[in-house]
Amino acid sequence: MHVDPARVLDDLVASGRESGAAVAVVRGGVLEVDHAAGTRDGVEPMTSDTLVMTFSVAKPFAALAFLDAVAEGHLALDQAVASVWPEFAVAGKQGTTMRQLLSHQAGLPTFPEAATGVEYDDRETLVGMLAAAAPAHAPGAGVAEHALTYGHLLDEVLRRATGEPLADRFARIAAAGGWDLHLRVEDRDLDRVASMVDPDGSWRSGYLRDDRWGPALGRPPGLLDPAVLSSARLRRTPFPAVALHASAVALARFYDDVVRPDGAVAGRLGHDLWQAYVSPAVTGHDALLDRPVTWTLGFQLSEDDGIVELGMGGAGGSSAWADPAAGYGAAYVTRQLGGHDRGERVWEAVVARR
Repeated sequence: MHVDPARVLDDLVASGRESGAAVAVVRGGVLEVDHAAGTRDGVEPMTSDTLVMTFSVAKPFAALAFLDAVAEGHLALDQAVASVWPEFAVAGKQGTTMRQLLSHQAGLPTFPEAATGVEYDDRETLVGMLAAAAPAHAPGAGVAEHALTYGHLLDEVLRRATGEPLADRFARIAAAGGWDLHLRVEDRDLDRVASMVDPDGSWRSGYLRDDRWGPALGRPPGLLDPAVLSSARLRRTPFPAVALHASAVALARFYDDVVRPDGAVAGRLGHDLWQAYVSPAVTGHDALLDRPVTWTLGFQLSEDDGIVELGMGGAGGSSAWADPAAGYGAAYVTRQLGGHDRGERVWEAVVARR
């Protein structure tokens, strides 16, 4: 007997394990599941158009904006980063390529320790630190998710090559696709963003105590603090590695499209670049995630019980994915900061509908 994903979500809210969340499934352009439960701020109900800060669910969208510039001829995948960003050519990073940035092989998974004294919206200082930093491994010699650094690296290259910030380019792409996805929230949308909540404080402290995740997510400070995450200041700040504000429906529509050779994403990028976006780029033991990972130029590609999925999860518990064989895209977004146990229950219910 299959369990309805909507019922699973309702049960999570009723049990107190979930404060506010939404699930959506889109198959072949048809919205099959669209359900929200709980509240977006402790009072107002969560709805289908509530935006949620989804952490690393952002990364494929930062990559898409970058690849869009590649498609237009401003950049090439195997071009050296230093060719447009000369200050980057220090400490063994001279040969780092755009492809290595996109696939988490550049050896810059964390901001330097000095970033603990930098404000999260001081983009110029943070970018300067990355330019001067020594990589954790020789570019291309290892893989480690660029947890907070990914977006700043891609953004600075785009600014140098095109004169346009990554968040601005992505806003144009999202508008063209009709996707309610935001790497920077405009004032008109601020009142529909969910506040983030860490009910017992264990989520934030657990990351900061961890030897791997503390440096990766704690520099610069503030991005694990629910008050910061719920502020208009953060919502207005482009931090493209993590600060995607999205609805579940918009994510599901995007993922339903992105794996289709005749979809809007493939049409925008062109066949070869689209293939590079959704196909394996590197497989190895990810030093930050501490497990084997296959990265494309933006996504994780995984296989579980013979089911191949393309997707990305975020530290707070949100996730979005596509199942190309079954022909659907799906997403679960949550405002309650925690692990992926709730999302796994929703995922199981969605997969059972294949």
